[in-house]
Amino acid sequence: MSQVVVKKRKRSWMRLLLEIIIILVIIFGLRMWFQRDLPSGPAPSFQAVLIDGKLVNIKDYRGEPLLLHFWASWCKFCKLSESSITNIDKDWNVLSVAFQSGNKDEVSQHMKERNIESWAVVPDEDGRLAELFGVKAVPASYIIDSKGLIKVKEVGITTTWGLRARLWYAQNVDGFFETLGFSSAQADDKITTE
Repeated sequence: MSQVVVKKRKRSWMRLLLEIIIILVIIFGLRMWFQRDLPSGPAPSFQAVLIDGKLVNIKDYRGEPLLLHFWASWCKFCKLSESSITNIDKDWNVLSVAFQSGNKDEVSQHMKERNIESWAVVPDEDGRLAELFGVKAVPASYIIDSKGLIKVKEVGITTTWGLRARLWYAQNVDGFFETLGFSSAQADDKITTE
């Protein structure tokens, strides 16, 4: 009788493990599918006007990593990410884009209601900036390194710690490889071929 119980437990653990693996494969498959059209390499260049009327150019952020975050006022999942973006904004460069969320006044009103007025926001009323970056779903985030290269692209909800880790990676990993005598491109090639 005890052998039967041990076999059933072993089967239930194996089944649980298989179910977890299947769920992870589905999650990672969906993430890859959502990210399939997002650009990589050099970040598309753009110039836009922030909510407060200041002109901003993505090249203004060269020298330090940048979190470029696309969100929408009508997006329920974007609201879940707001606290993460606000926390990151305290320590890192963050530029956010209000994707098809209305004109400047409507976006400003939404920001006031959600208490996210500290964000640097580009209203993307017609979706042209999102199209430039291949964004079809929000929230979407890009981490662009100090040289203007897209290091990380993410669609969906992410955590403050996840964003911090990715920004740290963008800031420190290239410098590490350069001290070893590799350029960024050589380091990326070496990592992918090993």
